[in-house]
Amino acid sequence: MTAAPETFVTEATGGIRIVSDRIGDPRARPVVFLHGGGQTRRSWARAAGAVAERGWQAVTVDFRGHGESDWSSEGDYRVLTFAEDVRTVLTQLPPRPVLVGASLGGFTSMLLAGELAPGVASAVVLVDIVPSMNPSGAARIHNFMADRMVEGFASLDEVADMIAEYNPHRPRPSDLNGLRANLRRRGDRWYWHWDPQFIDGTAANPPIEVTDPDRMHAAIERILADDVPMLLVRGQVSDLVSEDRAEEFLARFPQVEFVDVQGAGHMVAGDRNDLFAEAVVDFLNRHASR
Repeated sequence: MTAAPETFVTEATGGIRIVSDRIGDPRARPVVFLHGGGQTRRSWARAAGAVAERGWQAVTVDFRGHGESDWSSEGDYRVLTFAEDVRTVLTQLPPRPVLVGASLGGFTSMLLAGELAPGVASAVVLVDIVPSMNPSGAARIHNFMADRMVEGFASLDEVADMIAEYNPHRPRPSDLNGLRANLRRRGDRWYWHWDPQFIDGTAANPPIEVTDPDRMHAAIERILADDVPMLLVRGQVSDLVSEDRAEEFLARFPQVEFVDVQGAGHMVAGDRNDLFAEAVVDFLNRHASR
């Protein structure tokens, strides 16, 4: 049984407060979980707990503009800025962490370990993300995030209904309290707990790097050139990393290990945390000494 998370705050460039949770021995090798766009560090709760139970230090981070971290008044939501924020968080942890990044968190891991700070990571896990995403899947995610972004929701039931329509293979939860981690109540309505500038086109510096596969491929090449082990975990029914996109990526980088998680879509850890955690722990045990 793992202890309750310990929350700590890091001040990043520009005075932005980045909020993170730590579970497990603070002296142990850290496994740093980086969430997808529109999510929060709470999205990793079960996966982080599973990793901590096996002796690792699990750290979950709220990106700027998400969760309890500060929003950027300057609208700086570049992927490289997310990576710089995470590098600041890493200064409070033992060296050579494992980076586990889903979607936007995966892009952040690529630029952090392959461009901004080569050698910073002992291993990298990409969760349902490759540089050449399926455009229709990316558009579907954007549309889901943008829908009801301004007007919000009258109830948690409305939120659950919308998620069930977007993600029909995941059972609709009977207990809706878990949704509160990604929402905040203002007045009589519920709103996603992230800065709308992140995706509404008004940010001065949006995460434009996600549309530059050449830059991301170059970052991955640098990571692998340093003999950093890498694992791609795909959701078997993902429409963002389709089967052909995964095959293309693995053909280009044959040294990358691969796990296809049955019954999971783009939100792999949320859909099948049991299989996801098992795959990550197996990878850690084989490649990242404690």
